[in-house]
Amino acid sequence: MKKRWTYRLLAVLAAMTLFAAACGSDEAAVGTGDCDTVDSVSLQLQWVTQAQFAGYFAAVDEGIYEKYCLDVTIREGGVDIVPQQQLASGAVDFAVSWVPKALVSREEGMNIVNVAQVFQRSGTLQVSWADSGIDSPEDLAGKLVGNWGWGNEFELLAGSRKAGLDPSSDYELVQQSFDMLALLNGEIDAAQAMIYNEYAQMLEATNPATGKLYTEDDLSVIDWNDVGTAMLQDAIWADGARLADESYADITERFVAGSLEGWMFCRDNSADCVEIVLNNGSALGASHQAWQMNEINGLIWPSPDGVGVMDSDLWAQTIGVSTSESILASPPDSGAHSTVYAEAAVELLKNRGMDTTGKNWRRVEVTLNPGGE
Repeated sequence: MKKRWTYRLLAVLAAMTLFAAACGSDEAAVGTGDCDTVDSVSLQLQWVTQAQFAGYFAAVDEGIYEKYCLDVTIREGGVDIVPQQQLASGAVDFAVSWVPKALVSREEGMNIVNVAQVFQRSGTLQVSWADSGIDSPEDLAGKLVGNWGWGNEFELLAGSRKAGLDPSSDYELVQQSFDMLALLNGEIDAAQAMIYNEYAQMLEATNPATGKLYTEDDLSVIDWNDVGTAMLQDAIWADGARLADESYADITERFVAGSLEGWMFCRDNSADCVEIVLNNGSALGASHQAWQMNEINGLIWPSPDGVGVMDSDLWAQTIGVSTSESILASPPDSGAHSTVYAEAAVELLKNRGMDTTGKNWRRVEVTLNPGGE
């Protein structure tokens, strides 16, 4: 019979830990790789291979998922791939998606559940030149404001409304490509950027006036975390209907624990995780990926309640922005997310002596090269 995994029952988990200690061995503990059988599962990413997903690649390459009796296949995303649709259709077993985008899909009838909130902060910025006079959302008035669309505009719209601006008339919203060329070429006044990706692209570009790379002093940044309209982003989503099945719920417990352990590995071994991402076929350069890994860690750590555990205040803020901007017709029901899986994984990892909050994590120094090479 296949070995059972009982993360939900924390009392049982504690008993297992005590038993392992009494025996002088951890072989009785969950996550040792003592498997009768291995389950094959798939994970759909929301974008291409990059350090944004390093924890999952590390969990595969470092054999972490194997300890949880899982064989995990990671599928790249792209512009035309909607992770939660892939999940709801049964094409994959789990998906990574931003919370508001997934909640829209849930409201449209997709039975998907947030089982681990990996990112604790938003990575979305609005970036301008330092001499543009754009230092806050109020300053966007009368400007050409770039945005990618596809659901990436929510924080901007809410932030500008909070500042008293009407997005339909007080500034011009311009369709922006997934790069910073429009800002670099002076075609727009403010560009959308992820702190771990497009913002780095600005710092990898050469200032024609000096022949050197731009620096952070050349730029002005609006951070939606500071404005109060930041929304929760990367989370692990599971199939809500399948969670009623004991076998899938068991796999979900293991997958969440293995994934969170993968992110802990990348927190403590960021350079190794950069290499892992590059070896998995990332088209981005080494210094760009090092920057990205650093900033992704900054979106996860510290996790005061434990990695992957939902921050109720940020969930409420995300829902508040979503409903005020009519992204959602109404707040989602209580089944939209579950803390059971992440809390149980955190308890398990803590009992194995691991740091699940990362309260002492600090950024490393990264030197960006031209073009991110």
